[in-house]
Amino acid sequence: MPTISSIAYKNLRRKKLRSILTLFGIALSTWVLVSLLGFNSGYEQSMDKDIDNLGFQVLLTAKGCPYEAATLMLQGGAGLRYLPETVLDSLRANPEVDQLTPMLMQTSFDPNQGESGGVIAYLGVDPTTYPKMKSYLTFEQGGWFTEENAMEAVIGYEAAELEQREVGDLILIPDKEIEVKVVGVLKRSGTQDDGTIFMPYKSLQTLFGQEGKITSVGIKIHKDVDVSAYEEKLYALQDVQVVSMAQVKTTISNLVSTAKVMVMSIAIIAILISMVGVMNTILMSVLERYQEIGIMKSMGATTFHIFRLIWLETLIICFIGGILGALMALGLSSTTDALVRYILPYAPTGSLIKIDAMLVLKSIGIITLIGIFSGIYPAYRAASIKPIEAIKSSEGEI
Repeated sequence: MPTISSIAYKNLRRKKLRSILTLFGIALSTWVLVSLLGFNSGYEQSMDKDIDNLGFQVLLTAKGCPYEAATLMLQGGAGLRYLPETVLDSLRANPEVDQLTPMLMQTSFDPNQGESGGVIAYLGVDPTTYPKMKSYLTFEQGGWFTEENAMEAVIGYEAAELEQREVGDLILIPDKEIEVKVVGVLKRSGTQDDGTIFMPYKSLQTLFGQEGKITSVGIKIHKDVDVSAYEEKLYALQDVQVVSMAQVKTTISNLVSTAKVMVMSIAIIAILISMVGVMNTILMSVLERYQEIGIMKSMGATTFHIFRLIWLETLIICFIGGILGALMALGLSSTTDALVRYILPYAPTGSLIKIDAMLVLKSIGIITLIGIFSGIYPAYRAASIKPIEAIKSSEGEI
């Protein structure tokens, strides 16, 4: 004797196209839900990793917009405002400072980049302090510069691939008509450093006529130091902008949280639409089986049996749709990641979509719960059918 669950499954197969379309709608809603929940955790983890990889807690730049300063370091942007190099002496005198590293960003226009030319950015660093702060950087070939004023370059993994360069090759700085020798190619790190061309900052000062100038200083303080108190001390310096990496993280998180609310609202709307679709599918099924349900009740099926049958149909379609949507989210996570990066071009490096087993189970549970509520009304209407009226009717109306 067939069980109620098998009957419910067979009923859904009667109208395959309608059931498939409903499943597809639920699957899309689940995909959006899983991806958004994965984004919530993935973005935070990626941003934490980027902040940690900077190797310092405080960034000092020339006075200006703090967001430009953050972009300068997190995305390699060229916010070309200068600090006097003498600021390093003042910073070294602070007992709170563990390490500091000066940096100088410079750009050069290359007419051979793309169809109409492009800008190449060079990051000048101190070969004695920068590698210590960026300990995660390792080499595919070669190593760091031989001297602090050498005309040499270290290239990130992606920059080396794009320029087709390896150790021993020469790189032309177009505006200066000067060639520098490649002495190192870094391994892929998954950070903005992969696309960076590094040079000794002393060499960049000479090449671009910026002697005695830098664009920023990365400061690593001792572990037992109060970061906020030290930042207040730095504000006493003239014409400088103090950027706390913790503050940058908080600010970006607040901005992204606003975007998350908007996107989550869209997801909720999509889920509500899928709920209406499920209710419509089950109600149509009940309408088409009006006489059949009446006959079942006349043969001994109770109101509870009919209610449970229709409710099970709703649960089955939502549960299967939830599983399909979760599989879609897992299979298309890289595509979703690329789409998010297109919408948020200044997103941190690394994977933005983190999907684990618990998240998948939670999402399927939410969709199934939606099925429970979506099926109540159609099940109630079916259970309310009167056997005599249903049998006499050639085309029932609910």
